[in-house]
Amino acid sequence: MVVESCELMNTCCIIGLGYIGLPTAAVLARAGHRVIGVDVKAQVVSTVNQGLIHIVEPDLDQAVAEAVASGALSAQLTPAPADVFLIAVPTPFRSGSDGIPQPNIDYVLAAARAIAPFLRPGNLVLLESTSPVGTTEQVAQVLSEISGLNTDQLHIAYCPERVLPGRILKELISNDRVIGGLTPEAAAAGQAFYATFCQGELLTTTARTAELVKLTENSFRDVNIAFANELSLVCDRLGINVRELIRLANHHPRVNVLQPGCGVGGHCIAVDPWFIAAAAPDITPLIQTARRVNDGKSRWVIEQVQVRAAALEDQLGRPARIGCLGLAFKPDVDDLRESPALHITTELVVAGLDVLACEPNLRDHPTIKLDSLEHVLAEADLLVFLVAHTPFKGLDLAGREVFDLCGVTQQG
Repeated sequence: MVVESCELMNTCCIIGLGYIGLPTAAVLARAGHRVIGVDVKAQVVSTVNQGLIHIVEPDLDQAVAEAVASGALSAQLTPAPADVFLIAVPTPFRSGSDGIPQPNIDYVLAAARAIAPFLRPGNLVLLESTSPVGTTEQVAQVLSEISGLNTDQLHIAYCPERVLPGRILKELISNDRVIGGLTPEAAAAGQAFYATFCQGELLTTTARTAELVKLTENSFRDVNIAFANELSLVCDRLGINVRELIRLANHHPRVNVLQPGCGVGGHCIAVDPWFIAAAAPDITPLIQTARRVNDGKSRWVIEQVQVRAAALEDQLGRPARIGCLGLAFKPDVDDLRESPALHITTELVVAGLDVLACEPNLRDHPTIKLDSLEHVLAEADLLVFLVAHTPFKGLDLAGREVFDLCGVTQQG
């Protein structure tokens, strides 16, 4: 049974109102769908129902406010009957006995159990959470056990998100999508649904292929960033400016080296490669090494800051004050998931250094005291730029001790 028109897909129930679920809900509401957003956090539900947002994302505040005011979007703690169910919950990892982190799909399976009692024949169930290969099949099994409906009665498909924080609302509409169905009919139903709001090309395949596509995209980025991060260590040892090196190398018509940083963060790039490695640990040495190189860059930064702090202490005759600029995992967002900047700052505090931390996209943090940019600039002896937030660009740093890990001081 293929869904043939958006009339049959008018009500959408989105499980998870985080960095993907909430923007998706707003976009769907704007496209004419009736959206029920579900989240386990009462504060998130209350915030959304007031037409407000709990995350930082450009233009999301206006989109959510409009959707709630029009009645197209509402939030609640439990699912409700709908035509389309979309799961967008976290998929973290847990420690593995062999040193390879293992995927944790507990939240995905919990979401499946939550929606199962509300399913009807012909419903479309979409999983967008980044997941190890085979997860969509496990979701189908859970749904069948509870609802009694199988893949001949439900359309179940995997369609990974592939948006960039800071551009989510635009990329949800403009980016190509890969829809992997457990059946060809499910893939076609998913394709028809995404066509109601996506302008990019909608490509269909199997669920397992789509799952690996997502992991492949982020592992590609991780491996290439690892090369840039390793080059930055080589350049430091040899006294070469790594960003000049990369700029010149990239003038080769077939070379495109990425930029180094203080590590790699975010829920996707810092996590997904382990999903591939966990599935095939004996034949993924490159992927595993890249992960360790990028994690190792953060450890190197911590050691370098400690060395510089000790040298400054000898000069000043007192402990140096270290200004850590940026805690998020990428510029101009408040997302701290797997953030190397947050890890570095935390470890410096734990090591006993006098740290002043500035994250302009957060009001506060549960364990780190946040200071204004003005205060950090006025008080810090060493400025450590970890994230290239816009407010950090174009500062007058003449005569200051600067350790720039993100290239922000070289931008206008």
